[in-house]
Amino acid sequence: MIRGWCRVARPKPWEVDDELWAVIEPLLPKVERRMRHAGRKRHPDRLVFQGIPFVLHTGIAWEHLLQELGFGSGMTCWRRLAEWTEAHVWPRLHEVLLAKLRNANALDFSRAAVDAPTSARKGGPKTGRNRVDRGRTGSKHHLITDATGIPLAVTLTGCNRNDVTQLIPLLQAVPPVRGKRGRPKRRPDVVLGDRGYDHDKYRRLVWDLSVKPLIARRGTELGSGLGTQRWVVERAFAHLHWFRRLRIRWEIRDDIHEAFLTLACALICWRRLKPLQ
Repeated sequence: MIRGWCRVARPKPWEVDDELWAVIEPLLPKVERRMRHAGRKRHPDRLVFQGIPFVLHTGIAWEHLLQELGFGSGMTCWRRLAEWTEAHVWPRLHEVLLAKLRNANALDFSRAAVDAPTSARKGGPKTGRNRVDRGRTGSKHHLITDATGIPLAVTLTGCNRNDVTQLIPLLQAVPPVRGKRGRPKRRPDVVLGDRGYDHDKYRRLVWDLSVKPLIARRGTELGSGLGTQRWVVERAFAHLHWFRRLRIRWEIRDDIHEAFLTLACALICWRRLKPLQ
């Protein structure tokens, strides 16, 4: 006798469930429909929003987004992405999710880790020639995470920018994280970095922010021991670049690419938060 069985279909990574939509919807700007000459009805925000992570996950071109999926046309999704970028939806979404993680005691500010190991090719603003990639033009992603690998902030520069120059901007880019009574948490206690961040000037600047720098020294033997704590930022980069749209920078506009970066960080935070709810 052959017994039947059924497999529960796993949700697609770009699907927005009710819990996540309850977080996102209040952050979106309200657009009132004109009474006269209203034109075509606006495509529902929830469906269009799902089209943006779909492109972020799959890396397809906007014009290849099939309308049969229900997300609207690729141009509709792009325009809504640009509209919501101008309204600062993505950093606010990231900040809200960080606050929820802190409220669930899942955020560890005892130390943070920074890194910028890879680059996204192509051109546009905030690009530069990469010395280790035969001078090809591209952008570099700089990331700071908490002690568990949750992304706190990400910045975009040209490939020709040294990692250490983004150490202070990364620390300053961490938003004030609420979620508990008292003052919002803004700075980690310690920041960990590899030899690319070894510079006494920037160590002093980090101390000025009331953060202790633990950065490996150049010219010393390998085995500083920081790798046992810094690996979380490398794992976070693996999660970040699992979004195919971030591997190659197709967007000429730097604000659109930064919007994708921040949205990816927010989605990573949501995945860490969901099992805790």
